[in-house]
Amino acid sequence: MMSNFEWSDAPTSRLVIDDVALEYACHGPAPKDAPTIVMLHEGLGCVALWRDFPRQVAEATGCGVFVFSRRGYGQSGPIPLPRPLDFMTREAVDVLPQILDAIGFHQGILFGHSDGATIAAIYAGSFSDHRVRGLILMAPHFFTEQDGLAEIAKTNAAFEATDLSTRMAKYHADADGAFRGWADTWLHPDFKDWNVAEVIDYFRVPVLAIQGRDDQYGTLAQIEEIESRAYSPVDLVVLDDCQHAPHAEQPDATLAAVGEFVARLRRIEGEIVETT
Repeated sequence: MMSNFEWSDAPTSRLVIDDVALEYACHGPAPKDAPTIVMLHEGLGCVALWRDFPRQVAEATGCGVFVFSRRGYGQSGPIPLPRPLDFMTREAVDVLPQILDAIGFHQGILFGHSDGATIAAIYAGSFSDHRVRGLILMAPHFFTEQDGLAEIAKTNAAFEATDLSTRMAKYHADADGAFRGWADTWLHPDFKDWNVAEVIDYFRVPVLAIQGRDDQYGTLAQIEEIESRAYSPVDLVVLDDCQHAPHAEQPDATLAAVGEFVARLRRIEGEIVETT
């Protein structure tokens, strides 16, 4: 299976990784012309569910933005179920490096939401990739919490009792597979002991961590773990009147925080270039 990657907001082909076709879209300048922000979606997300936010990030920062649907989500190829309990680590270690190489990633930021933030964090804590100059982690997960698992159980019950599957089918080629791959993993009895917080110890780039104060899937302990463990600079942004999706619930504040963080990184990069 072959693909011809094109930097476009409406590409005519898919990005093929390990013989799986992945849906993607690009905004702003290509990697050869500006830093690139790679966006990784949440556990039930995809390209379409980011809505207009990637384009807004590109306009606010002057960076290129690459967004894609992971295998099993959106219009990307299907994934065998059940997912392994370490699926986020596998995405970070086995898949994301190939994607970065395939798109010509030269320098930039990993920007993840929820499960996507965890994948970005695991990548940063697993590789000394000097192309990655910063991390934006929005509502990340590093360990399970009982209240969060209870909320997932409620969502699981709603999926079985309501038209949630039909609504998800507007965005996912295999809505049932996307949901079951997420819920069945998080609700697996062995997953309650899942903990990847150790990756934070290996961060060597600035981090912006954003979380809603009322996040139903995780407490502020998740981003406080970054602040207490990271050796690199960490900015915490806690948004009031906000649950698990800051970019959707508090878009202006989220975009402002992202824009300020990226601008600061670019100033630092410029100062480094001038003094070397």
